[in-house]
Amino acid sequence: MASDVTLSGAINKAQNTAQQSVKLAEDFTQFLTLLTTQLQNQDPLSPMDSTEFTNQLVQFSQVEQSINTNQKLDDLLSLQLGSISSVALGYVGMDVTYTSAEMNWDGTEPVNVNYGLSAQASVAKVNVYKEDGTLVRSMDAPKSPGAQSVIWDGKDNNGNVMEAGTYSVKVEAADKDSKPMTVSTAVSGNVRGIESQDGVVYLLVGERAIALNSVINASIPKPTTPTTTTPS
Repeated sequence: MASDVTLSGAINKAQNTAQQSVKLAEDFTQFLTLLTTQLQNQDPLSPMDSTEFTNQLVQFSQVEQSINTNQKLDDLLSLQLGSISSVALGYVGMDVTYTSAEMNWDGTEPVNVNYGLSAQASVAKVNVYKEDGTLVRSMDAPKSPGAQSVIWDGKDNNGNVMEAGTYSVKVEAADKDSKPMTVSTAVSGNVRGIESQDGVVYLLVGERAIALNSVINASIPKPTTPTTTTPS
């Protein structure tokens, strides 16, 4: 479930609270001016009943307490959003696995396609598609129940290396009675940065914006072995 707490929403709430605080101060100043004027012009032999003024002072106090509570909540929201940004920054440069049917192929590193089967399958295939829906690669996949994984090396069915970009993946499986099985997928990629969309922080994997709550695990990329050349 996505949170409805956003950066833009927090900013708007903080602005509303500040405006309410200013308005209350102006109203209270007017109230004190009116009260002072009435007290100065009242009949000494028949003083005014102070009950109404006391009630109004109590109401001002209650409103002020509510505004102070809102200000504290706004501060907590700001701290929470700052914490979310800090958490998101911690993913930058890391390899993550996240629930999605879309994956990024960077042109070099293979992509892990993870899925789970609730029961033994009679048929299981992992199909990779271009963004326009064109089938690129179809691979036989493990049929055993539980978590499974298939690696796509970025090649099509003819062995040609595909261009870097966004691809979608679909796991098609059938049970022992040849009935289609519902299969969820998770893919892997490297986080290159973070981005805020409508006040919500996302991870950037290739050209994809990934929600933080879709991340299953993260790991430090394995170091690449530098290539050496022998002088001739």
